[in-house]
Amino acid sequence: MRRSWLALTVLFLIPAHSPCAVKVASPNGKIELEVEAREFTAPFGERKCLAYSIRWEGKMLVRPSPIWLELDQAPPLGPGAQVVDWYVRAIDESSELPYGKNRILKDRCNELAVLLSEPGPEGRWFELRARVYDDAVAFRLHLPRQPELTKLAIREENTFVRLEEGIAYALQLRNFRTNYENNYTVARTRELSGEGLIGLPFLVNLSSGPWVCVTEAGLDDYAGMYLVPFAPEPGSFVSRLAPLPKEESLRARLETPHDLPWRVFLIADHPGRMIESDVILALNEPSRIENPCWIRPGKAAWPWWSRSTVAGRSFQGGMNTATMKYYIDFAADAGLEYLLIDAGWYGNHRDPKADITKTIPEVDMSEILRYARLRGVGVLLWLNWECVDRQMEEAFALYEKWGVKGVKVDYMDRDDQEMVNFYKRVVKCAAKHHLVVDFHGAFKPTGLSRTYPNLLTVEGVLGLEYSRWSDRCSPEHEVTIPYIRMLAGPMDFTPGAFHVATRESFNPRSVPPMAQGTRAHQLAMYVVYYSPLQMLVDHPASYWGQPGFEFLRAVPTTWDETRFIDGRVGDYIVLARRHGDDWYLGCMTDWEARDLTIPLNFLGQGRFMAQIYADGDEADKTPTQVKTELREVTPADRLSVHLAPGGGCAVRFIPTWSE
Repeated sequence: MRRSWLALTVLFLIPAHSPCAVKVASPNGKIELEVEAREFTAPFGERKCLAYSIRWEGKMLVRPSPIWLELDQAPPLGPGAQVVDWYVRAIDESSELPYGKNRILKDRCNELAVLLSEPGPEGRWFELRARVYDDAVAFRLHLPRQPELTKLAIREENTFVRLEEGIAYALQLRNFRTNYENNYTVARTRELSGEGLIGLPFLVNLSSGPWVCVTEAGLDDYAGMYLVPFAPEPGSFVSRLAPLPKEESLRARLETPHDLPWRVFLIADHPGRMIESDVILALNEPSRIENPCWIRPGKAAWPWWSRSTVAGRSFQGGMNTATMKYYIDFAADAGLEYLLIDAGWYGNHRDPKADITKTIPEVDMSEILRYARLRGVGVLLWLNWECVDRQMEEAFALYEKWGVKGVKVDYMDRDDQEMVNFYKRVVKCAAKHHLVVDFHGAFKPTGLSRTYPNLLTVEGVLGLEYSRWSDRCSPEHEVTIPYIRMLAGPMDFTPGAFHVATRESFNPRSVPPMAQGTRAHQLAMYVVYYSPLQMLVDHPASYWGQPGFEFLRAVPTTWDETRFIDGRVGDYIVLARRHGDDWYLGCMTDWEARDLTIPLNFLGQGRFMAQIYADGDEADKTPTQVKTELREVTPADRLSVHLAPGGGCAVRFIPTWSE
């Protein structure tokens, strides 16, 4: 079998010499990954084990860290293994995505495959496959089929991350029952508490300068990974997998051959550069949807946040046909692609036994869908995941027949192997019936949207909904999440509140709800936050005739190019994105007012008309105030912007002529 493995090595084959260490560098030579079978002592146990280390510009980022799998009713896999063979090949490929934050997906790296074997004729063997990009390192274990390893039950994966000292930005979670909705804790790596879990992505600014973000990609038929501090060695961490619900001593049951998920380390001199990266998508399989032309990103009217507020009508707003038609009219007149009908349309949203093929008497779905078709608006339906699990094929086939365009699946709050497989079943079945998908109550993305691009967005973040009951969704939080959570993939934060408040006047409530910061801060979110499906959370009367609404009507949700301009984690961010020939700029700050000078060289060449939506002169007292301005600019110009506390700025650049 090992000879057959050698036969698979193609370009750049390097003869094996059973080396003690194998190194591979990024195409630009700045990042180096070293893989070896290394002797470890306490606190890792007296063992020889597969290990990896990472350097950036010669600086050690991750010290030699062991990897092994604890198996049920079998010896652990990894300890005692020896390097048998290895090869390196270059990958340099590009492909066009149906949509994204960059239209062209570039996959340029050096790939390493290392064959490892336990001693003796009956020793099990496995592979470590790694890719080193100019901005990342990723590796995964491949478990080939063999007599000694056909089926296995994993008790734990021990992937250690022995980082150099630094400042960590950690999503600390109580347990594996989680929807990833929390604020981030900032602390030195050695000071992080050993209680609970650290959700991914996990961002660290090392004392030597560079930034590292740990996350995962290609999660398929396996459990989601977390980190916990490794108590015997402060500043180091070890992986923990979500347990199976009915077998809590186990993390996954597998049949070989099987690829474990990619363990990903994004690396940059500034965390904003990581926002530009498409490595997570590159590590996933290409689209399995042959003709994705029916997949339609866009913006949606969302009555839920405003409690279905209706103004100037004779009927009561709520979960009823008249209200949904009112919001359909708003979506059509505003140029929005969708109406999202949220929880309650089929009954008790918490009832796992509810029938999601029938509606409550107040909702005439056939009339709603007829009217939506007439007005050119697609309809999305909210669903409890347990009902979907029970009725998936029946319901999705019915929705396709009705003319529904997509589903929002909610309340999962888990990422064990069973739930990970549920996500995949949903997107596959939804694709079969031409439905787009939005996961809420969800775990972080791992790149599944490349393989199934009908998965438009994922929550997995403390979003604007929290403004209805707490002050946790603050401007500081809002300028933290693009540097961390958004690195994993699309983020359904649900922006667009036009009823906004200062720090002193904010009052969390449901009717009418409000958000912290300025209106221009909310406008900028549509540029800064990547989500191919974006919500407009406020009610129609809060938008019509208001400054800034024309920007929300025009701003796209997908991009051909993304550029980080300036910022600091938790302080402020400036991000530029291109859609077609137009560029868009989003600036957001925390509660500190800022004056920024932004170079416009990202525009390339030519002249542009800048449509500027900035904080008004009194926005620190009246946060709804938006100052609009038209100005002709060139790439040689600089844009000076004043951001009020909790403020922002959104700009659209339309070319007037090109050189």
